[in-house]
Amino acid sequence: MLEWDPQASPRLAALVCHPHPVHGGTMHNKVVFRAAKAALLAGLPVLRFNFRGVGQSEGKFAEGVGEREDVLAAIDSLKERFRGTPICVMGFSFGAWAGLEAGGPHPDVHALAGLGLPTGSLDFGFLRGVRKLKILIQGTDDVFAPRAQVESLYAAMPEPKQIHWVQGADHFFSGRLDEVQSTLQEFLREVLTKDFEK
Repeated sequence: MLEWDPQASPRLAALVCHPHPVHGGTMHNKVVFRAAKAALLAGLPVLRFNFRGVGQSEGKFAEGVGEREDVLAAIDSLKERFRGTPICVMGFSFGAWAGLEAGGPHPDVHALAGLGLPTGSLDFGFLRGVRKLKILIQGTDDVFAPRAQVESLYAAMPEPKQIHWVQGADHFFSGRLDEVQSTLQEFLREVLTKDFEK
């Protein structure tokens, strides 16, 4: 699902990846929807999609390997539609893992946003080698991501980086989605001030 203002000349495009397909994750997830809304309000075209086997998408869950391929295909789709426009990859939970791992080394991806990284079950060590502008947004009461674990990962990540803790929020940011959206919107506006090399 691509949303954008056809009258605009975007300087940045956004891609949002949804949570785990096996556990009911879809592009219509509330956190994914709010991330997409943040991008739209910041003036970006934004693409949400379902991983393979979800909704009308063909295939079946591919243990993360195929899902990273799905992310790369979505990046290619944005590249084709908005030629020469840098991309920000955003993802929630499993979508943060698949999206940031695929987007981190990609030459057309210039920024990354991870929401609710489930560090207790997935390895985000790859972020230690990503030197692109990035933000992590985490709930302090996320049972899938012990705070000490997230802080250790963040400390090992190279600059430029940001982290935003949503106080009292669980993994799904229940009741705190406004804060998540506004934080993302502010981050994207900051990304827009950067002079990217094309």
